[in-house]
Formats: sequence, structure tokens, C-alpha cells
Amino acid sequence: MMNTNLLEDDVVGKIYLADNIDVLRTLPSESVDLIYIDPPFNTGKVQERTQLKTVRSESGDRVGFQGHRYESIVVGKKRFADLFDDYLAFLEPRLVEAHRILAPHGCLYVHLDYREVHYCKVLLDAIFDRACFLNEIIWAYDYGGRPRDRWPPKHDTILLYAKVPGQHVFNLDAIERIPYMAPGLVGPEKAARGKLPTDTWWHTIVPTNGSEKTGYPTQKPLGILRRIIQASSHPGAVVLDFFAGSGTTGIAALELGRRFILVDNSHEALQVMARRFDGVTGIAWVGFDPMPCYATA
Repeated sequence: MMNTNLLEDDVVGKIYLADNIDVLRTLPSESVDLIYIDPPFNTGKVQERTQLKTVRSESGDRVGFQGHRYESIVVGKKRFADLFDDYLAFLEPRLVEAHRILAPHGCLYVHLDYREVHYCKVLLDAIFDRACFLNEIIWAYDYGGRPRDRWPPKHDTILLYAKVPGQHVFNLDAIERIPYMAPGLVGPEKAARGKLPTDTWWHTIVPTNGSEKTGYPTQKPLGILRRIIQASSHPGAVVLDFFAGSGTTGIAALELGRRFILVDNSHEALQVMARRFDGVTGIAWVGFDPMPCYATA
């Protein structure tokens, strides 16, 4: 069962520039099939990415192909403050609304890091009930700095809750399989088919020089969202992300034949989304005009 009334027939996705709590309170109860959120991690830092463009210049400080000189110029910066005085007080009303909005067959994925995940687990147990907790998924990667006074933190945690355990969607056969670490031990047939992922997901970050990179500070890989959407929704389902950032949830939903609702209160985030969804028909924008971004995409 999936919702068919939440979005108009000709709309594949709706994107809001707004405070997410205001949007959540307008959505009908039990109307969304799947929710994924990647809230700010409360690091206490200003998250920032600088976008550079390399151009030919006689006075450039770098020498490249055939001896030509180049310089890098700053074409933009994206930043936001990742700091809340009371992180749980900020999240709680939004998670309460998420529980109300989620359909009985729906699931909630909450993407966090080591600073807040334990507190959020207790909060989610209270809102959903401990019996609704299904998985602690570990996304492991290897990049960035390596402190010398502790083990380098190289994973995020994704908490998975079902609205009603036993009624929730989990498409075992639709999940993309991964290679065996020792294929010679399982035989050629199993090795060719691959194995189902466990609750530990090894996946690279968004490559710095890859086509997927948008420059948004906390962009998550498409591969992570594809796996979540494949597993926990059917084609045609409505997927909600109310900390939408660069819009990766919407991109993955489109690829997999789902519909989506994205919400973010950052004008820079909506600018990134406008460029990513340029040329896609059936997108409804609320509180934001994407046309200037289309012109510069």
C-alpha cells in the first residue's frame, strides 16, 4: 500500500524552502511511505566548502599540460553553523511529527554521528517505542584527518525504526548485492550473485573530483540513499527528507521510480538542488524560484 493523494498526479517531487517544522505540521497523518533525515550533527563548527575553478593564466602559480600556466579562483562558498544549544529539544518536535506522518508500513532512517547518536536513540525509543527499533546501521569510510590522541572516527550511524514492526516494507530481493570478501570460499554461483549487505556498510564518501560532487558541505553519497530507498519503499512510494541539504534523497528517489518531498531552510541548499534537478519535469517549488539557478547551471 502506498500514498497516492499527498502529491498531485503530475508532480514527482515537491521542494520547500522553509522551516521544516512548519511544513511537517501541514502534512497529513500516515501519508508518507519512507522518511530519511540527515540532521546537523551538532559538531559546534561552521561547516564550509569552497568551490574552485581552474583557469588559464599567464601569471598563474601552477604549471599544467604542455607547460601552460593556471590559477585557481574561488567561485563560491557554502556554509552553515552546525551548533544548537539544546540539540534534542530542537529534534524532538520534528521527530514527533515524523512519527505522525509515517504510514503504518513506513520506516524512518535517522543519519547521525558519534556525538549525538546515543542521546537520539533514547529519544526515538520514547517516540516510536523500543520495539520499533530495527537496526543500528554503520556507514564506514576512510578519509579526512587522523587525530593522534584517539582512534580516528571514520563512521556514521543510521538508526532505523519501523512505524509498525512486521508491517514495514523491506524488499530483500530488491537490495543490490555486494561482492564476497573471499569469493573462493563460497563457490562460483554464490560469488557471481554476491551477498546481501549487513548492518555495516563500507562505502566511499562523495569523491572530490567526481560528477556526483555538488560542493554542499555535508553531501551524502547516492549509493547510501539508493540502498535505503530500494530496501524500504516500493516504486511509486513517497519519500520524505526534511533536512534535505543538497537533495540527494530526491535524486535517488527519482532514479528508482519513487516520488519525494524535500525541505530545507537554506537558500544555498535550494540553489544546489535547483541545479541538480535542472531539466526534470514535475518538480514543484514552494517558497523558492529555481529559474536563476537554471540559467547558471
